[in-house]
Order: sequence, then C-alpha cells, then structure tokens
Amino acid sequence: MNEIGIPIVVGPGSQPAEADGLEMDYRMPDGDMLIYTPPVLPEPEEIAGVDQAIDLFGKVLTALEAYRVEEPAVAFSLDGLDEHNVDLVNQMLGSGEVSMTYQGEEKAQIQESVLAGVWRIQFLGPAGEIQRDVIEVAGIPRLIRESTFAQAATSLKLDSASIPDNVYNAPPLLSEIAEKMPAYRLGDEPHVINLSLLPHTNEDIEYLSAELGVGPTVILSRGYGNCRVSSTTTRNVWWVQYFNSQDTLILNTLEVSDVPNVACAAQEDIEDSAQRLREILEVYA
Repeated sequence: MNEIGIPIVVGPGSQPAEADGLEMDYRMPDGDMLIYTPPVLPEPEEIAGVDQAIDLFGKVLTALEAYRVEEPAVAFSLDGLDEHNVDLVNQMLGSGEVSMTYQGEEKAQIQESVLAGVWRIQFLGPAGEIQRDVIEVAGIPRLIRESTFAQAATSLKLDSASIPDNVYNAPPLLSEIAEKMPAYRLGDEPHVINLSLLPHTNEDIEYLSAELGVGPTVILSRGYGNCRVSSTTTRNVWWVQYFNSQDTLILNTLEVSDVPNVACAAQEDIEDSAQRLREILEVYA
C-alpha cells in the first residue's frame, strides 16, 4: 500500500476560469468509472493450508450481515497469519475506491477493499514498518472517525488586525464556519461552502488554510475522477476537492461534517458486500 499525498490546492487551477465564478466545467472526466470487479481467486483444490483465511472471511461475512453503518467498527486482526493465508487475504480484499493515510499519534495507511465497507488498516512504526494489520467492517474506519479531530480546536478566534493584504472574503467564511461548528452533531446534514462559486483570491485560500490548519487525515476517493479530502485542525472541518482526469480542480469546498459522505460506505454498500462475499465463500464451502 502506498501513501497518498493530498494537498490543499491554491494558485492556478484553484479558482474558476470565469471572473463571476458561475461557469464551471462539471463534465465527467474521460475514462471508465471504477466498478466492482470480482477478485481473481485460486480454485477450491488449490487452497490447502489456508483454512485460517477462509475462517476469517466467514467471520467478516457474519459481521457484514449484522452491521449497520451508525454502529462502531468490527475489527479482525491479521497478525499471526502465515504467508499463504495472508496471500489469500490480499487476493480476496483487492483494492477498492478509497485510500487514506492518518498521521497523528498513531500512523496508519488504510485501503478500502473491493468489498465496500471492508477496510484494510495497517498501523505503522517509526520507520514505516507494519506493526499491526487489521480488517474492519465499518462505514468508515474507527481510527478516522474517532481520532481525526481528537486534538482539534473546538472554536475559531479571528483577529481582524492580523489579516494580510489581498485577503477579502476569507474572514466572513471563517465566521460562518465558527458559527456552524458548535451546532454540528453526528448525523446532521453537512454544511458545505462552495469556494468554486464564490469570489476569492489565492491569498484568501492560503489564509483559510493557515487559519483552519492541516489535520492528520487525508483521503482519496477514486470513483469517476478523483475526490481528495483533507482534514483540518479545526473540529469537523474538511477540505473536499474534486479533480477531473487531467488533475484540474473543478470543485473546491469546505465541509463541516463528521466525515464527508464521499469517503464512507453506505448501508446498501455493506449489504451488497455481504452478498458478494457470500457468493465467494460458497465456492470454498
């Protein structure tokens, strides 16, 4: 699994081409949308010695069948599996649409599997070595939901005397965020500020980034084009940025939410994954 870097984009490409900001290119990018592709798996007669992996996925299936997205994640450790069992786990999980890195007190890289709502979380040591290897059934991994804003600021304090030159529209946007933050509760509709449709300078974006801070979580969702999501150090505030196939920014937003929906598995995703995994395991029954 490779780390992903998700910068806040400023400068050329961070604003609409039109001066009024109203004409934007929302055309879908060229190329195919990522869809579910069944993993390539060994034949039943070729799986001798991987009973642990098969048993593990039986437990994952039971968890998927019972799971509801508002519930805590259900975790299964891969530590202790031998190389052959890990190989089968890797084959069955594959790589799905969503990748994440977390760089807080713990460090982890996370990959959604081809089964939406089934996540591979690898906790890393100081040298980047894998210290713990875990599968979770969840709408969003526990680490992301519980730790992203654990140390975040719970309020925004604006100092009008320190606003740089060429910063015009960022202060009222920060005031809007400061008002919405305390009222947000888990399950509320996200509050979205569409920067692409608002007049702003590069200095406005840089000032917003500096005031909100750079948080520990970055997410890349690759469905139709790319969506890059970055946490801030301000509680429940995220940058959500959409890029086309040429990696040009086409939609730039700030969102007040628990975790942006684009990164989360929905209940119907969980149910579809349960059905798909059940069909896979029936081959090895």
